[in-house]
Amino acid sequence: MFINSTIQVLLIEDEEYDVIRVMNTLKPFRDKINISNIVSDGNAALDLIKKNKNEFDVVVMDFHLAGGVMGEELIQKIKEVDSSIQIIVITKMTINITDFDFANKLMRAGAFWYCTKYPGDIEDYIYQPTDFVLSIFNAYEKSKLEKERLKSNQKLIKNIEDLLCQKQIIGESPTMKKLKDEIKKYAQSDVNILISGSSGTGKELVAYNIHYNSERKFENFIPINCGSLPHELIESELFGYEKGAFTGADKKKSGLFEIAHNGTVFLDEITELPLTAQVKLLRVIQEGELEKIGRTEKIKVNIRIIAATNRNIEEEVKAKRFREDLYYRLNVIYIEVPDLKLRKSDIPILLDHFMIQFSNKMGREKPSIHPAAMEVLVNYPWPGNVRELKNVIQRLLFGDEREINVEQAKDSLGSYYKNNNNSSLSGIEAIFENNILPLSQMERMIREKYLTYVRHHSESDTDAARKLGLAPSNYYRMAKELGLK
Repeated sequence: MFINSTIQVLLIEDEEYDVIRVMNTLKPFRDKINISNIVSDGNAALDLIKKNKNEFDVVVMDFHLAGGVMGEELIQKIKEVDSSIQIIVITKMTINITDFDFANKLMRAGAFWYCTKYPGDIEDYIYQPTDFVLSIFNAYEKSKLEKERLKSNQKLIKNIEDLLCQKQIIGESPTMKKLKDEIKKYAQSDVNILISGSSGTGKELVAYNIHYNSERKFENFIPINCGSLPHELIESELFGYEKGAFTGADKKKSGLFEIAHNGTVFLDEITELPLTAQVKLLRVIQEGELEKIGRTEKIKVNIRIIAATNRNIEEEVKAKRFREDLYYRLNVIYIEVPDLKLRKSDIPILLDHFMIQFSNKMGREKPSIHPAAMEVLVNYPWPGNVRELKNVIQRLLFGDEREINVEQAKDSLGSYYKNNNNSSLSGIEAIFENNILPLSQMERMIREKYLTYVRHHSESDTDAARKLGLAPSNYYRMAKELGLK
């Protein structure tokens, strides 16, 4: 076995004779194994490990020590301080190396290996000296792997913390505090969740926070917008297919559920899922297996499902557009995300948060908002909820003003105040008030306003796409380009 550096060993032993036996056993390997410290009781060992973090690779300890912490309790406490340290137990409690009950207790406590100190025929060395030395080398290798794993986990945790910071839920109103508490509580379970709320309230944000606060946080989070997938491709996208399953299937494709194995699938607009796909989804939930097109054997998957809808799903069940059994499988825990107009006290907080965020991206100083302008923004009904608020803030920041006044606030809200305050104007003037814009900017503005209007007067994205004469996927792409998704 090739070791690049010297293995640092902490010896915990209260009998001088046994200290000498351990040192004699390791003496031929002193260039690779160094007993850097020797202590005689468990408390002193714990203090030493706490003060010298990452200094020790392996602990060799007597099972029975005179006083203080010892045995399985000491093993557990050492692992609590530094889980990467590997512990080898030497004991005179038994000379029976096949004492499996004793071995199991040690392993459950966190020990790497154990050996008996001596039968009567060995005086100067630890019994099983070759195995003892090899166990130290093996323990060192495991310690290195554990340290690398912990380092990787720390990086992942840092990435997750950064992501949660970007995806934080903003608001201090009673309803939002309740929502945050629910997220923390439900993240600790592994049951399916159904999220309800109007378009733009942040249902996907809630799903992100549940996943990245759960035990599955190191695994994939796969968001799927069921309304944006063409019906004829939904099953192949969700469940995948094998090579040769149909004309054009020149290679196998992993479905999104397969990719999400051990992680979380977020099914947005779940009511848009066709009945045939609902049957397959039900099997995934009930049996933990999926049917892949062109494959006879089922594929086992372990996933958590979070579904969301802006429709009344119970009405969909009554109308036979959504399977009742699937509804009950998804609706184990129900979360409702409130409309922005129902939590007006959060609007100033949201405005300030996104003002800072977008100002930093644009490399400009954050403007202040005049109290009268703030009142206009707070009292606006926000039919597009937080999504619309973000768009309005970006619109406000295109000017170079240091303070947002009332007129600018009203202008940013489009036709709402213009229709109420400028009824004498008509046509182009009623929309733009002689504000001449480049054609491309005007086209974008009209598209944004009209798509928002149609969506607010439709039951779903699919319904809106149908009214506009667009394929659902084209509608979704257009809405995303306009910042409406």
